[in-house]
Amino acid sequence: MPSALAIAAHPDDIEFGMAGTLLLLKEAGWEIHTMNLSSGNLGSMVLSAEQTAKTRRREAQASAKLLGAGWHPPVCDDLGIFYDAPTLRRVCSVVRRVAPTVILTHSPQDYMEDHMNTSRLAVTAAFARGIPNYPSVPKRAPVQTPVTVYHASPHGLMDGLRREIHPGLFVNTASVHALKREALACHASQKDWLDATQGMDSYLVAMDDFSRRLGKLSRKFKHAEGWRRHSHLGFCSETADPLSEVLGKNCLINAKFEKALRAGA
Repeated sequence: MPSALAIAAHPDDIEFGMAGTLLLLKEAGWEIHTMNLSSGNLGSMVLSAEQTAKTRRREAQASAKLLGAGWHPPVCDDLGIFYDAPTLRRVCSVVRRVAPTVILTHSPQDYMEDHMNTSRLAVTAAFARGIPNYPSVPKRAPVQTPVTVYHASPHGLMDGLRREIHPGLFVNTASVHALKREALACHASQKDWLDATQGMDSYLVAMDDFSRRLGKLSRKFKHAEGWRRHSHLGFCSETADPLSEVLGKNCLINAKFEKALRAGA
């Protein structure tokens, strides 16, 4: 059975912009897994860091259960996700354990460092998965399974300097949007935190708006998630694009993106 592993920074990041694609892969017979690198310990205005981490762990596990996904525990704390050897070895261990055909992770350009560092860690862990002399922690045997890495659309569809970043392909998530929303609602502790710190009226409404915005960009879907495919070098064949192959009509290549890519823009 092929498998997909979503590697994100914080509890609720996967549900916000990746869970729809995971659910469609699951419907296609794939095994799905989730891993948030951070415990989410800073995500409260009232609870202690320790209490917050425990609360967010329970919420993440409840969400994974609802999605029908394997859950892998965090290895860092908020604002403590760094591109360093100890963290990389732990992420690599999970990649080797799952041996995914697809890895879903953050955009390399995003609005915060935790997201961008997670993206780098996921990519390098995938690259190191088959290197016999690279020791993971816990120790796991290397795997040679080809893997295709996809980067999610950043929040706001822009990088930290407000430059627009559009997807290379759109995935139609309309059929699974309700379940995706229910999974995001498992992270109930985040409503007050996001309302207080980011001025968001509701994290559920924000997710709805984001997926509708991507759907509008596709000019075809009501709700969508957006992805950019990482270079194949060191990971898979040059033509590998499992999302397009497996999801069929629910996956739409962004022709403008591909044209710009070929032109070197």
